Amino acid sequence: MCVKMLNPKVDEFMIDTAAGSCGFTVHSIFHVCGNQFTAEKWERWKIEYAAHNVFGIDFDARSVKIAKALNLIAGDGRTNVYRANTLDSRHWPEDIRVALRPFLQRFPDDRGRDDFNHKNFRYFNFDILMTNPPFAGDIEDTRILHQFELARKKGGKWHNKMGRDILFIERNLEFLKPGGRMCIVLPQGRYNNTSDKYIREFIADKARILSIVGLHPSTFKPHTGTKTSVLFLQKWDDELCPKKEDYPVFFAVSEKGGKDNSGDYIFVKKGHLIVDHDLHNQGGELPEGISEAFIEFAKSENLSFWREE
Repeated sequence: MCVKMLNPKVDEFMIDTAAGSCGFTVHSIFHVCGNQFTAEKWERWKIEYAAHNVFGIDFDARSVKIAKALNLIAGDGRTNVYRANTLDSRHWPEDIRVALRPFLQRFPDDRGRDDFNHKNFRYFNFDILMTNPPFAGDIEDTRILHQFELARKKGGKWHNKMGRDILFIERNLEFLKPGGRMCIVLPQGRYNNTSDKYIREFIADKARILSIVGLHPSTFKPHTGTKTSVLFLQKWDDELCPKKEDYPVFFAVSEKGGKDNSGDYIFVKKGHLIVDHDLHNQGGELPEGISEAFIEFAKSENLSFWREE
């Protein structure tokens, strides 16, 4: 659903900053190569795109090993999946620094900021970011907290701890170029808690809110029953996404998550078994879903990444 809605193109670069087993990157490879090329060119371009345009970062060593294997199977000639702490790039290992250096934003008119960025790897120029960051546990390390605007109180003092997902919101926006787009899975409270209003204001100041899709409560069972929604954004840009004060937002709620309350899959038979959900039409094998409805909305709004070629 997320990949179909954000519609990555063959000349765009995408990253998942909390990659896990790299579902977003693998589906991006399938989406781009399936939509952009004829059958004769598919295999060659699948390898090219996977090797140069798709990246993943995760802190968990086991997840990185799995992600590398899945990307290799998907067609990646060299796996751009790295073990690192996304929230603290000051101490990234050399392999990820070498890989992501070409994507650093340049600040030629601000030598100090440009030097800072080359040293600390804070701001990038990725076209697309898709991620499902960890919710569990707060960040209490002041050396990390003091790198984030969202960790600062109104009076200028710092919070003693912050939810991990909150910091990921700000960090992910730093990865995007102007006009870049992203989706992030967040706990439902971030959208309606009174205490989180400042987070919503921060987001609205940095990017256009494209869509919020409420996921079914069973979506991530049996691992967690936390109610979540996916937030879709496009970073403000004079050309691709001019800033507006008032604009429509696409809202949707998934009523068929494809799982029961125990987390077991629910299937529908279409000559073969398919997980029964309403997120997208599964290549025409299911009814039109949320992603197809969003695509109609995006085209009617003339969003840059769904304009007719």
